[in-house]
Amino acid sequence: MLFLGTGAGVPAKARNVSALALKLLAERGTVWLFDCGEGTQHQILRTSLKPRKIEKIFITHLHGDHIFGLPGLLGSRSFQAGETPLTVYGPKGIADFLRVSLEVSETRLRYPLIIEEIEEGIVFEDEQMIVETRLLEHGIPSYGYRITEKDKPGVLLVDKLKEMGIMPGPLYKKIKNGETVVLEDGRVIDGKEFVGPSKKGKVVAILGDTRPCQAAVDLAKDADMLVHEGTFSAESAEMAYEYFHSTTAQAAEIAKKANAKALCLNHVSSRYPVEEWDHLQKEAESIFQPTVLVHDFMEVKIEDITKKEG
Repeated sequence: MLFLGTGAGVPAKARNVSALALKLLAERGTVWLFDCGEGTQHQILRTSLKPRKIEKIFITHLHGDHIFGLPGLLGSRSFQAGETPLTVYGPKGIADFLRVSLEVSETRLRYPLIIEEIEEGIVFEDEQMIVETRLLEHGIPSYGYRITEKDKPGVLLVDKLKEMGIMPGPLYKKIKNGETVVLEDGRVIDGKEFVGPSKKGKVVAILGDTRPCQAAVDLAKDADMLVHEGTFSAESAEMAYEYFHSTTAQAAEIAKKANAKALCLNHVSSRYPVEEWDHLQKEAESIFQPTVLVHDFMEVKIEDITKKEG
């Protein structure tokens, strides 16, 4: 998970506005982008990410610091060998925003652009992944996403097969699929007995701007990683509520209630200089661990953050 922009509201020297890349290169050879604030394509230029690899963009809500970079990125993708389809998911209004932006600027895309205006529920599912969303509590409709990797089949117990005199060949595929096969000598093999236990898929919750709410807990339930805004410090709880945001401590409480395995604090106000970042993280750590206060270009791997805590 690569954080491209971790600030709130307006770009700042230390933090650009919201954008997060979920790297699925090993799983499906693609990247999923969550939000696309102003300057996101400039941030991408400072990384190894390739816009043509972006398969899906999930928008949490339509405030400018989450969408103003979208038309530019979509246009640039056409000039960077991007020809594969791209789907944008977002609240009602995202289709009008993109249609007007692309038409007025006469931007011609060289790839199919699919726009899905979302409601609560499952917004995407294939053989690998499920993405579901819930409406959070913000000044305008703001959604959180729960990304679930489906369980992976167990490994084929090759040594066990060889012990029985079954050598590598076309049968291995059928056995790995759990099929029942008949050998040349008449023996009947139940494939399920020669496949190890399935590997549980990872779960990540990425939330848009929100006050603390039950929907956030539901989306983050037992998640391997929760990405939650921490716009304000604990001392500014009243201001956070007034502006429909959360404090670092409130984000930690959500992670605790949800029994998440790790918390990434995101969307930090520019009112907090670098010298105060450690304090913000410690506010959350006093309630929930492991917690990481992320910054631009920080890459966080689930395995690393949970291992660090253990």
